[in-house]
Amino acid sequence: MSARHFIVFTFLFFGFTSFAQKATLSGYIKDATSGEGIIGASIYIKELKTGNVTNTYGFFSLSVQPGDFTLVFSSSGYVKEERKVTFSSKNQTLNIELVPASSELAEVRVLANALDENVKGIEMSVNKIDIKTIRKIPALLGEVDLVRAIQLLPGVSTVGEGASGFNVRGGGVDQNLVLLDDAPVYNSSHLFGFFSVFNPDAVKDVKLFKGGIPSQYGGRVSSILDVKMKEGNAKKLEVNGGIGVIFSRISIEAPLIKDKASFIVAARRSYIDVLAKPFLTGNNADAAFNFYDLTAKVNYNINSKNTVFLSGYFGRDVFGTGFGFNWGNSTISARWNHVFSNKLFLNATAFYSNYDYLLDSDLKNKRPSDAFRWTSNIENLSFKPDFTYYLTPDNTLTFGAQVLTYQFSPGKAVASSNGDRREFGQSNKSGVELSAYVGDEWRLSPRLSVQYGIRYSNYDYRSDDGVYYERISVPASIENPTSFTLKPIQIAPTASVANYGNWEPRFAMNLKVGDNSSFKASYNRLAQYVHLMSNTAASTPLDVWTSSTNNIKPQIADQVALGLFKNLGESGNDYETSVEVYYKEMQNQIDYADRANLFLNPLFEKDLLFGKGRAYGAEFYVKKNVGKLTGWVSYTLAKSERLIEGLNNNEWYVNRYDRTHTLNVVGQYTLSPKWSFGANFAYITGVPYSIPSQKYIYEGIAYPQTLPGTRGNIRVPDYHRLDFSATKKNKKALFGKGSSEWVFSVYNVYNKRNPFSIYTQPNDTNTLKTEAVQLSIIGSFVPAVTYNFTF
Repeated sequence: MSARHFIVFTFLFFGFTSFAQKATLSGYIKDATSGEGIIGASIYIKELKTGNVTNTYGFFSLSVQPGDFTLVFSSSGYVKEERKVTFSSKNQTLNIELVPASSELAEVRVLANALDENVKGIEMSVNKIDIKTIRKIPALLGEVDLVRAIQLLPGVSTVGEGASGFNVRGGGVDQNLVLLDDAPVYNSSHLFGFFSVFNPDAVKDVKLFKGGIPSQYGGRVSSILDVKMKEGNAKKLEVNGGIGVIFSRISIEAPLIKDKASFIVAARRSYIDVLAKPFLTGNNADAAFNFYDLTAKVNYNINSKNTVFLSGYFGRDVFGTGFGFNWGNSTISARWNHVFSNKLFLNATAFYSNYDYLLDSDLKNKRPSDAFRWTSNIENLSFKPDFTYYLTPDNTLTFGAQVLTYQFSPGKAVASSNGDRREFGQSNKSGVELSAYVGDEWRLSPRLSVQYGIRYSNYDYRSDDGVYYERISVPASIENPTSFTLKPIQIAPTASVANYGNWEPRFAMNLKVGDNSSFKASYNRLAQYVHLMSNTAASTPLDVWTSSTNNIKPQIADQVALGLFKNLGESGNDYETSVEVYYKEMQNQIDYADRANLFLNPLFEKDLLFGKGRAYGAEFYVKKNVGKLTGWVSYTLAKSERLIEGLNNNEWYVNRYDRTHTLNVVGQYTLSPKWSFGANFAYITGVPYSIPSQKYIYEGIAYPQTLPGTRGNIRVPDYHRLDFSATKKNKKALFGKGSSEWVFSVYNVYNKRNPFSIYTQPNDTNTLKTEAVQLSIIGSFVPAVTYNFTF
């Protein structure tokens, strides 16, 4: 059956089944203390042993034959509620507010409500961490960090401290789509990777998709990190904040119109430069080294059928001693929720996203005749309507479309010397990505559920200056080791240079094989039309984002995953366990010729090499949900390889994201209502790198040389680290009200000097010799204390 026939059949079938006369109940489930919608809350019909869950905004819909039923409303962290409801022939609306469970009732709640969504749900290769758990994990300098928390999950790793982003199942940093209220964030790190851009006081929900990705998502080939912001307390004023060693933060949320409109504003600012300023003299007196961000959101519930949201993020890092270097993200998201009927829900989103950086040798205009200025940015505009149609409690249809525009300014530089001015760099590019999708989640029986769908994406690339380059082969030489050059071709600025279209099928299934266990399987194909140009082991703020072009084909990934999920314990769900295996094939992977020049090079495409990749592995996960001691253990055994034409004698080699073993142990222990403790241990195989096997001598200086066929021939020593934290809760917070706590933490407890990289260089005392140098970003334990408050 062709994809077109599949879609037609799907709509015809669903249209036919919807004619049956049923009664429909819909509404919202919200937090009783803040008025925010609860994501993934469960609505269970006792008599029919079926139900549904709320969407991202807390909306639900149930359609059954008319009658009297008992409905159970529940969600993790809340006291469940039962209601007797009469389903009549008329459509009905019911809004529910759940009360958060107190810490004293937490264990009873867990035992009473089956936390078995990991077994019952169709999602696999998906991890969700609530912000309360993230806050308990020991972190660098005592600061809660979302990205560092997800690096403790199976299948997720990082190059090391001081590296931006994260790697998922052997993929690169650029292969992860990071969304903040649906807007993409291109650099998710502050301070060169030590902290993430997400303010924990403004985060509501965090979800990481590593596989089995639903059809509404696309654009990257490794993972989707979907972060949802809080909407603001619609009941009362609430202030949260923290004072730490390196930065402080504060958030304010309150109703604008009680129960109808609310807002949240959250801000952070580091102050290393402020504290150090009295001690800086000479050329360093004006040194800048800080980051700041502002996160804000407002929403207005117009009526029972319409709600609008407006959210934004604005953050920047500033670094400079005699020169200026700054980079940052900006996003704005506008949303409209509309309930067409008790069965049809619309979420329409428009967003703007920008990532840019600036390197300037003369920010304060001290030497206008002798200066250098380098700028780069990537910019998005998008509109995306998403529809959800609740056919029955067992069948939910999703469909929608998106138009997404890209504007690339890969790098422009202006240099002035003695009054002479020169401009150089890469030409601007633009692209438009159009996509449409349809998907269905269908519970075929109490034991078997399926989720299937298809997505089509089309990308059109244009060169803004009316020139594009054709890549052609040339005889190999020392000056041109990649054996390629680029031939410029004139074209009308409005003409299309390259156009790509891809069908992206998705499928997932859940087969229950016992009361508390299930077998799951999934397949997805993903296409990616943007690429991060970086030939270093870790990405940096100066890396260049570029478009798919006539020379750079879109990345394509096909992934299959199988998993067994089982819950154990006295209640049946005290412990969550899972084992997943996956295999991923990737097309049009990019690597780089030796000595490739990517910065400000208008002909950088000649230095790119292309091929394919594969990644496969097994992920093991055990989580304890109840008792004074909670936490999880995750272990990943994995392999990630590339086969690139012209590299490593055209043989497979492990790529720079390959990690054979990754082990994480996370624990939280509640000693009393006043004291709690946290610890985590991380162990990870060192990254591969290529060590020179010989050297050549030029003008009395030895230079290391890497021979062909030796890519990834050795590894950096293994990484391991232990962190610890202790939290002391106080009776009152600032101004004698609310609550507060002191968090004491030690990062890298046993003082491990973990290597970030190893490189070779000429010896300082004997230039005829070369030496290996090990670089460590954090070489000692790091103690910290943070004061958090809420009132």
